[in-house]
Amino acid sequence: MKAKIWIFLILIITASCQKPEKKYVYVDGKNIYSPQDEQLHLKGVNLGNWLLPEGYMFKMRDCNSPRKIDQAIRELIGNSATTAFWDSFLENYITEADIRWLSEAGVNIIRLPFDYRLLSHDDFLGRDIHAYKYIDNAISWCEKYNIYVLLDMHAAPGGQTGDNIDNSDGYPWLIVDEGMKQKVTDIWQDIAKRYANNTTVIGYNLLNEPIPQYFDNDSLKPHLEPLYKKITKAIREVDNNHIVFLGGAVWETDFSVFSEPFDDKLAYTFHKYWMPPEQKEIQEYVDFREKYNVPLLMGESGENDDEWVKNFRELLDRNEIHWTFWPYKKMDNTRGPMNFDKPIGYDEFTKYAESDRRSFKKIRALKDSINGIRPEEIVAVLNQFVENSKFENCYPNKGYCKALGLDY
Repeated sequence: MKAKIWIFLILIITASCQKPEKKYVYVDGKNIYSPQDEQLHLKGVNLGNWLLPEGYMFKMRDCNSPRKIDQAIRELIGNSATTAFWDSFLENYITEADIRWLSEAGVNIIRLPFDYRLLSHDDFLGRDIHAYKYIDNAISWCEKYNIYVLLDMHAAPGGQTGDNIDNSDGYPWLIVDEGMKQKVTDIWQDIAKRYANNTTVIGYNLLNEPIPQYFDNDSLKPHLEPLYKKITKAIREVDNNHIVFLGGAVWETDFSVFSEPFDDKLAYTFHKYWMPPEQKEIQEYVDFREKYNVPLLMGESGENDDEWVKNFRELLDRNEIHWTFWPYKKMDNTRGPMNFDKPIGYDEFTKYAESDRRSFKKIRALKDSINGIRPEEIVAVLNQFVENSKFENCYPNKGYCKALGLDY
């Protein structure tokens, strides 16, 4: 009997001394590790234009934010048809087939940009959609194909950028509006609560490209890191597992807004476009990493020719910087991994959307002047846009994929 008791006690002591099994990707110094303690080199893409449509990817310049695109479509085909279009777009633009292809190509992370309105009762694409299901679907597919997901709030309450990319009112009100600060904090806490135990989610990219150069940065920049601290504190109340990713100011290029790290699970992100792919262009971020011993993610780059992308990607790899290039899929464009065709007659839609529609009189005149636009024709063109964007109708840009080192 005594022998059995001793054996039982030894088993308990042995079990208590064993190293607890990790379940989540974690930060250790400037590196990021898998739950199996393997050092990761994250390489991936952004699923841009899906949960936050962008005008330039719809081949438009001035009609460039989600609400402007939505308004133009509603003027042309009415509310019910517009809602049907967006439902079809959201269901088909990114599907499991896209994620499977990305996994087979060698991607191990996707950055998932979204408009906060998708997760609130604020107007998203013309209505209260309040749907986590698209994010849940993406995470589920990524789990199936061994890809990590970085959740990126591309458009935050009040707007953090004050431009088309955050679907805002033309100013980064979030940075100075206490009500909006609380709202973004509450939404992030809800997100963290939902995914606290999800091991496919690698972390939370709190704000995309805050405070560009258009505004009085001297007065706005000092508010950014305190806002990050406020959001992170709320996240840690419900989730102590996931990495929090912090982006710099001025299109996510300016790290002067940061002091020393305030959490032990932080990573820092920068974006870089249209500059020489040379060491001097990223050295300040490397220096920051070395000074504070934190991981770096290059969250967005691309929109360039294959040679530039190859040179920049190789520069990032040499410096052991994680990367997610922008974007994965675009219409009629070779500057991304995946391409799809522009529908016949699509230019009639963009011509209308880009025209002067400041008054109802102008709207009526436009409809009469642009080849007598009929609603059913626009519906057909937009339906074809969705059809062409489906994975089975897309085709890889082989040169761009090769530049990223992907197996296409």
